[in-house]
Amino acid sequence: MTAAVDCHIDPMCPFAYATSLWLREVRDALGVELNWRFFSLEEVNRAEGKKHPWERPWSYGWSLMRIGALLRRRDMAALDAWYGLIGAELHERGGKPHDPDVARRLLDRLGFGAATLDEALADETTHADVLADHRRVLDAGGYGVPTLFFPDGQCLFGPVLIDPPAGVRAVRLWDVVTGTLEFPDLYEIQRPKGTAEKLRIHHALQPYLTGRDWISVDRGEVIEFPESPGGAQ
Repeated sequence: MTAAVDCHIDPMCPFAYATSLWLREVRDALGVELNWRFFSLEEVNRAEGKKHPWERPWSYGWSLMRIGALLRRRDMAALDAWYGLIGAELHERGGKPHDPDVARRLLDRLGFGAATLDEALADETTHADVLADHRRVLDAGGYGVPTLFFPDGQCLFGPVLIDPPAGVRAVRLWDVVTGTLEFPDLYEIQRPKGTAEKLRIHHALQPYLTGRDWISVDRGEVIEFPESPGGAQ
């Protein structure tokens, strides 16, 4: 059994968050060591001529990950708690953890103190930590989140989920995902998304769509979410 996994996430991504919930179930069931690493969708999808996220005083995902990098130095459990809280705030409650004032309140709620935000952004090495994680994925040929790295060096993109399984079903999916490591020449399995599937995704992502303050893109393409019956957005 694979005893450890590094999961690269962008806290703004709803699919990475769903996968993180599944991985937490796997950790609880099997004792797998779960290490959170970073990757910036804002940077990988950056339009030519636009600023890099680190060139702004505050950047939604990049700044939150710099806070996470500082917490990770203290303890992976601190980052685990931070990602869990900001993820739930955006992807379950439709809140805005990417707002600095909200981020400070959430840091206070965890007992880390609001000043952790300013400490992380004042420390240039937190930027270097996030950038190193980001480049690790790019160097492996990756392009998005969630990206998983396993102890033998293999790297997988996904699984991409909207309804993460729990309990026994979570372990079954873990067996499926890690089972693909036996086939290093297997590169892609994908479920086509028709109208019904896109509508399910749209409904599952409602909190995220409420909380986000940006346009979602994938590999440079704007993601258009379909209207549900009746025109609800």
